[in-house]
Amino acid sequence: MKPTMNDHHPTWCLFDFGGVLAEEGFTNGLIAIAQNHGLPPNNFVRMVTEIIYDCGYVTGKATETEFWNEVRKAFTISDNDRNLTNEIHSRFILRPAMMTRIKALKTMGVQTAILSDQTDWLEQLDRRDHFLHKFDPVLNSYHLGMTKRDPAIFLRAAKILAAPPATILFIDDNTGHIERAAAQGLQTHHFTDETTFFKDLALRGLT
Repeated sequence: MKPTMNDHHPTWCLFDFGGVLAEEGFTNGLIAIAQNHGLPPNNFVRMVTEIIYDCGYVTGKATETEFWNEVRKAFTISDNDRNLTNEIHSRFILRPAMMTRIKALKTMGVQTAILSDQTDWLEQLDRRDHFLHKFDPVLNSYHLGMTKRDPAIFLRAAKILAAPPATILFIDDNTGHIERAAAQGLQTHHFTDETTFFKDLALRGLT
């Protein structure tokens, strides 16, 4: 999304995690699980995505085991919870260039935070990769009790950041999340690749 005249010089960059700061581990992991069990990947990804929201795991109202049990009710899946989760965790790979750019933004006085529809997996991944300290605050749906499917989350994030929505640049790879954030007055960047994102930052004077 090309920035407008009012979109320059955000004071906050609010990042999604999977698909932006890291490779998209959830979708890619589900594809691998589907292939391992001879299931149609697209249908599996679509249905399991709805299950993780509907069962409440994304909002901290259910456990990992309860989530996987719901998946087993819908599909014939033989692996245990640990193996299934590892298929997802192993595919959340941090993007070094993004981590480097986070440091550069902070040196320019731009504050960085995370807004992610994640579970307690985010903290588990941090124990492996040690990245959350680069962001303050970390806003995780698992602890917020609401997700980016709810437009109100963006105003809640702005309130937590103590920043006007127009001063926040929200970066996400999900078009629905981007549209809802923009409707609440945030600056947005629909993330497709690092090169395009870095060019957008340059247009906003963040180089």
